[in-house]
Amino acid sequence: MVTAASPIALARQLLGILHRDGDRLAQVDAYLHGRHADPYMPPQADDEYRLLARRAVSNWMPLLVGTPAQALYVDGHRPGTGTEVPAEPDSATPEWEHWQRSRLDARQAAVYRGALAYGHSFTVTEKNRSGAIVTKGLSALKTSALYEDPANDDTPAAALTVTAWPQDDQPGRARLWDARREYAVTFRALTDEKSVRVQGGRLHGASECPVTRFAAYVDLEGRTLGVIEPMIALQDRINQTVFDLLLAQSYGSTKVRTVTGMAPPVQRDPETGEPVLDELGNPIPLRINHNSRRFLFAEDPDVRFGSLDETPLQGFIESIDMSIRHLSALAQVPPHHLLGQIANLSAEALQAAEVALSRKIAEFRTSFGESWERVFRLAAELAGNHSSSEDYKGEVVWRDMESRSLGQAADALGKLRQQLGIPERGLWRRVPGVTQTELEDWEQMREDDDSVAQLAGALNRATPEAEASVEKAAA
Repeated sequence: MVTAASPIALARQLLGILHRDGDRLAQVDAYLHGRHADPYMPPQADDEYRLLARRAVSNWMPLLVGTPAQALYVDGHRPGTGTEVPAEPDSATPEWEHWQRSRLDARQAAVYRGALAYGHSFTVTEKNRSGAIVTKGLSALKTSALYEDPANDDTPAAALTVTAWPQDDQPGRARLWDARREYAVTFRALTDEKSVRVQGGRLHGASECPVTRFAAYVDLEGRTLGVIEPMIALQDRINQTVFDLLLAQSYGSTKVRTVTGMAPPVQRDPETGEPVLDELGNPIPLRINHNSRRFLFAEDPDVRFGSLDETPLQGFIESIDMSIRHLSALAQVPPHHLLGQIANLSAEALQAAEVALSRKIAEFRTSFGESWERVFRLAAELAGNHSSSEDYKGEVVWRDMESRSLGQAADALGKLRQQLGIPERGLWRRVPGVTQTELEDWEQMREDDDSVAQLAGALNRATPEAEASVEKAAA
């Protein structure tokens, strides 16, 4: 069992996982930041070829990560039934106070982008030096976790994150968490098990490992997959086609004038008039300054002028467009997001093109939402809030990122209220762009309005003649 292992054995296993996945994740990181494999070039390629190869890199990977990530934004938390509610109407829930204290409004994007790029990312929930409970993100390049059932467990048996890599004579440092304690780890190399040292062992305050995994895709073997790794081959194909286009554009996109049967003029000694010879004894030809304003002519009737046609570039351009469309289909990103071609598309056509992306985002929200709910339960346990730490019915509220006008949204929400009888407060969260703070302000305003109305009704029933004075005071 993983949980029965000693801390040093856990540290060795977790460092081994970082070593095992290091090359794969390093390749994903390189492609994410534009460090791609060179396109094919002949062995005798010169510096000019290599310059064109560097310019041929068209990095589409950040767009594949950023498009779904920009639609992922947690805007609130809805506690489950039976949990403690705030005493004051205008006070936030303890879970949302933890969210704001951890500054996750801004930091959540890095967690999503890491999970989408590398397949997984992590967060750790703990008390800082001042005693406040905060959650912060951990990089997949430096963090690993052990699970008894990696496909189904959301709670790791142990986790480790590297805080400093080995450098010169300085060993690397890492933090290790198990179900009860946190340890300080030092190591010389990921593969050097004998150099691993574990110290400390202080209680971290939770009843389980405080590290939470955010996974984009997880199969039944527990393997995680991001959006970049499956697209590397297609990205290489696009780079190769762009490289071929640059070659054709540089060397074959203009007509080449040819002359046969005429010897070129050669350099001559200005004193003797004799041809100037090179080190092999051959005459040195003069450069011909030829452009659109000059003409070539020859007295010899056997001289023939001709030209070589330019290489057409349209085929390369069409090939690039085709590869980008393949990338769009496989990544479930609408073509107009990649190609920028949205002219003459109706609203219905745009919505149909967004269906696959919307389903993909809904899948990510389900997975990431479960992870955030575990983070909230961990924070509640560390704060001593027993009811919230056992709240498995609570859920995060995702901001509606669909591009709709406020008028369209108001019309739709009004119809839901009138035709289906949905309470008004139940529709407030569906107003485009509304935040948790605004919802709390609206709740307070509604409570104030209700209090004034109740007071006016009570005074009216007690002293009907005071109705006019109450209305005047309320105005």
